[in-house]
Amino acid sequence: MSVRKQLFTVALAVVALCAGLAVPAHAQGKGQGKHYSVSSDKAMSVTRTVLQRQGYEVVRVVHAEDAQVIYYRRGSNGRGKGKGPVERLVIRMVERRVVFEEAPSAILVDIDLNLKL
Repeated sequence: MSVRKQLFTVALAVVALCAGLAVPAHAQGKGQGKHYSVSSDKAMSVTRTVLQRQGYEVVRVVHAEDAQVIYYRRGSNGRGKGKGPVERLVIRMVERRVVFEEAPSAILVDIDLNLKL
C-alpha cells in the first residue's frame, strides 16, 4: 500500500470519528423549566413586575386550560428606536407546582429571586 493511500485512509477515519462526535447528545438538552410551589396568581404578578422592571412591555395574557401565556416585547427605553419583536413566556400548573417554560435565563433568574423571597 502506498503512502498516499495510507494517508487517505487515516484522514477518512479521522473525519468519520469527528462526525460521530459532532452529533449532540440527547441528554444534554434544556430541562422542562423551573418548578415552584406558589400559586399561579403570585407567579403571574411576579412575572409581570419582573418584565416591567427589566424594560419589557406586557402585550397580552392568554389563559389556556392549565397554562397562562404572556406575550411581551422590549420597550423603546426612551431612545425612539421602536419596540422589539413579540416574545412569549408560558406559566403552567403541573402537580400543584408552577412551571415556567420558554423564559429567557435573565428573566428567569429575576423571577427566581422574587419568588424565593
